[in-house]
Amino acid sequence: MSALLAALMAAADPSAIAVAAQPVPPPPVSASDAAPADTATPQTGEDIVVTGARTEGSQDYTIPGQTTATRMNLSLRNTPQSVSVVTRAQIEDFQLNDVNTLLGTVPGINVQAGETDRVYFSARGFDVQTFQIDGIGVPFAFGIQTGSIDNAFYDHIEVVRGAPGLLSSTGNPSAVVNFIRKRPTKDLQVRASAQYGSFDQYRGEADLSVPITKDGSIRARAVGAYQDGDSYLNRYGLRRWVGYGIVEADLGSSTTVSAGYGHQDHKSRGAMWGAIPLTYSDGTPLNFARSSNVAPDWSSWNVIDRQIFGDITHKFGNGWIARASAIRRATTENNTLFYVYGNPSRTAPNGIDIANPADPFDDIAIKSYPGKFNAETRNLTMEAYVTGPVTILGREHEINIGVNRSAQEYVQGSAYDFSTVGVNLPYPGLFAGNFPLPNFPTTFSADPASSQNTHTRRETVYGLVRLNPGDGVKVMFGGNVTHAKSTGFSYGANTDFDATRFLPFAGTTIDLSRNLSIYGSWATIFNPQNQLLDINDRIIDPIEGENLEIGLKGEWFDGRLNATLAAFQTRQDNTAEAAGIKTVGGVTRTYYQGIDARSQGLELDVGGQLAPGLQVTGGYTLMRIEDPEGRPVRRYVARNTGRLNVSYTLPMLPALKLGAAAQYQSRIVSPTGLGRQGDYALLDLLAAYSLTSNISAAVNLRNVTNTKYLTATNFDGGYYGAPRTVMGTISVRY
Repeated sequence: MSALLAALMAAADPSAIAVAAQPVPPPPVSASDAAPADTATPQTGEDIVVTGARTEGSQDYTIPGQTTATRMNLSLRNTPQSVSVVTRAQIEDFQLNDVNTLLGTVPGINVQAGETDRVYFSARGFDVQTFQIDGIGVPFAFGIQTGSIDNAFYDHIEVVRGAPGLLSSTGNPSAVVNFIRKRPTKDLQVRASAQYGSFDQYRGEADLSVPITKDGSIRARAVGAYQDGDSYLNRYGLRRWVGYGIVEADLGSSTTVSAGYGHQDHKSRGAMWGAIPLTYSDGTPLNFARSSNVAPDWSSWNVIDRQIFGDITHKFGNGWIARASAIRRATTENNTLFYVYGNPSRTAPNGIDIANPADPFDDIAIKSYPGKFNAETRNLTMEAYVTGPVTILGREHEINIGVNRSAQEYVQGSAYDFSTVGVNLPYPGLFAGNFPLPNFPTTFSADPASSQNTHTRRETVYGLVRLNPGDGVKVMFGGNVTHAKSTGFSYGANTDFDATRFLPFAGTTIDLSRNLSIYGSWATIFNPQNQLLDINDRIIDPIEGENLEIGLKGEWFDGRLNATLAAFQTRQDNTAEAAGIKTVGGVTRTYYQGIDARSQGLELDVGGQLAPGLQVTGGYTLMRIEDPEGRPVRRYVARNTGRLNVSYTLPMLPALKLGAAAQYQSRIVSPTGLGRQGDYALLDLLAAYSLTSNISAAVNLRNVTNTKYLTATNFDGGYYGAPRTVMGTISVRY
């Protein structure tokens, strides 16, 4: 880290950088602590926006401030961690309709789709296992997102990389991904869009915000979206519909209360559980078509996600703010799935070499594993906090105190027709997808050896003091005390757990000039893993470790352009990694091992307006991940990733907007070393034209170069990503 710090300090020389901001560097002054006003982001008259700045109505690719990291409303420059933002303008420009597509554009985030309907996310080498919604953390049931998440509900998304420190009980050691919901507006707004694209993909979306009272003090909003279509993968298709409603009321000039409901229904067909074997048994790569799919038509993930939420925010006259919020989330899964395991041999049983696909063979090394599952997740999370200024010795400082409680129940049952388990499948005949629907039992097993029933609870008290010892210098000290408890069982293993930890956090920002600051932060890590089992059917011990980050931040054009150069080091012990497949009593599952790992790296992030009409977000991450002996681990996580998203509105033709997005990642390797994907880059293009002040048309072209690439190598199975596709959109606004 000393070498990285030296590099950053050299880069922080104002004489080397300030010329980009202004001709003559001014003397260092105190940067604004609060988020600067963003005149390009109208708030439509609200005195309180309870979760931060609204990005609707603005073409900017950044925000003036965020509350994700500390609950204090800080500008990105004054946040002592690396922050990326995806605003509503960027979502609509590049048609980032689901979370997988969106996070694939964010610097430092890896989207690892090992299956068609389940996705792993990682940052700085480690898994993201919890998303936040308006700052409230809701963990994934198995540490993996099942089913897609539609972005129609959300105004923007904030990503804070690194351990969340103060709020670690509702975040991750890798990054915090916070989805900020759309809120009602005091004036009438009507929006609708229709899309059609490659593989008969179509989508419709409607968004209505209305004032219920004449002055808009009571207002409501409803959002709905429906999409359906086939896929480049044989037999695969997805139908998803979502609905969202919220009512918000001002109880006087200082208090806002809101309540709402969100519903999402995800149902796929021809869906893969697991994926395609990547190699022959001797490790030679398989050569299969991009459209290859092992799943029959009846294989389906069916996930319904329902959320009831509410919050109340009160502004005190002395600058203090109090907020209480709650979210009740219920997820139901009813999945009928088909899995294959094993690898084909290069020589068939009759001795014929099958390296040449023209030669006949009858390989039987791949076997079937169909199953039917139902699962219910119930989660209730509540949080309350107060934050505000105090004056000591003539200087104003800030304090934040809060409590959080989360309780979750996860119950999963399974059903198998064992006469269809372990059936030999010839290769490449398994791509025909003609495996018949098994005669599954009508009831699901509750046997502890083939089911799961876990109850988890977390209670946290947290606090933070942000001191102002001198002009341009801010120092943070704080932490949380978290009690985590789990009871139940998971596929034959006891998941009981009970522990309490104190997790300190520290951070600082120091202004170097009007536009530049250096920063640093340190946080400890504690994250129980109560659902991942090792080869001996024991749960993996909790993740523990620490995160250190130092860097340089820049802010220009009143906060409309932000940039960060960060050096980070994260140590995590007991990080779960897939180690193999185990079958007991006819039930097959993946088992894991806990590894100790450390990631180190450099990260560049930029977002906002470079020039009038020119918006950009992007960055580059360069890192290494090693065990205590210096050996590379977690090789299925790309070491180098680059992201760049640019849009430009032509000054001579303001109705026309052009844009491009590029994503790059270095090679990835499966845990066994058999599955491999070399480095690759993808390019997307967009063109949008405003036909009138209310109607616009757009075309988005993805994977312009038609690059063929594996979506992930977290396991020894995988499939290829989408080829070149096109999507057309007509939008209406009032």
